[in-house]
Amino acid sequence: MAKGTSPKSEMKTGRGKTIAAPKAPRAKSKGPGLTVGAGSLLGEPRRMKMLAWFQEAGSARVRDLAEAFAVSEVTVRQDLERLEAEGHIVREHGGAYLKSVPQQVRAMALHHLVNMDAKRRIGQAAAALVENHETIVLDAGSTITEIAMNLGDREGLTVITNALNIALILGAIPTYTVHMPGGQFKAPTLSLSGERSADYFEGLFAQKLFLATAAVSFEAGLTFPAIADIAVKRAMIKSASKIYLAADSTKIGKTSFSSLGGIENIHCLITDSGIRDEDHRAFLDAGIEVIVA
Repeated sequence: MAKGTSPKSEMKTGRGKTIAAPKAPRAKSKGPGLTVGAGSLLGEPRRMKMLAWFQEAGSARVRDLAEAFAVSEVTVRQDLERLEAEGHIVREHGGAYLKSVPQQVRAMALHHLVNMDAKRRIGQAAAALVENHETIVLDAGSTITEIAMNLGDREGLTVITNALNIALILGAIPTYTVHMPGGQFKAPTLSLSGERSADYFEGLFAQKLFLATAAVSFEAGLTFPAIADIAVKRAMIKSASKIYLAADSTKIGKTSFSSLGGIENIHCLITDSGIRDEDHRAFLDAGIEVIVA
């Protein structure tokens, strides 16, 4: 896979968006939104996958869960009753939402705040790759937020992000230009998602994308707990010349629910020293650069 980056010159589209020069061609990725073994899940594993969905998306409708997990709506309602009884979610007509969402959003806090020492190191290493006056795309999530926290000493960045908290962090820097798409609000990651967000990236070109994932494996590729983010992440990938996956080592070799595509979607993995030697070698053998923070 080509590792080259595009020139740093920028131009304006007819809609007034700032973009970088056109990117070099890249290999096409696999189709989005493919579920990983959903129909074969038994009761407890299925409920755990549903809970991961809520922790990623914040809410879900019964009919969407039934379709995604290939079970009846009656079965989904029973699963939601169990998750509510365990104190994880609150049911409402036609669906449910994560119980912690109201307090979390009021505090502008992210939901996934684990392995933060590793994520801070990854954030520092990733931010060091960003040069002055570049156009970059920042995905949402706690690891990507750590990248944003380390970008304060750059000059003249153009940042495109779907994360509200990242837009607030970098929008406070006078020399930065920050763009955000529209879309549906996703509380756990304080982000905007869905088809409308994906459409925003059409015709935009950036030098670098810093992408988040819930899990990455050589068999299933990049996978996520919910389907809503697949379209916007694919659009981000198409918009950038070089794709950096920022993922702590606990996510390597794991599989979540919905597949974005194979590891050929990325050029470089930025992770921590917990990565196993055999996984490190396998990424290198696949033509993917590895940066260990």
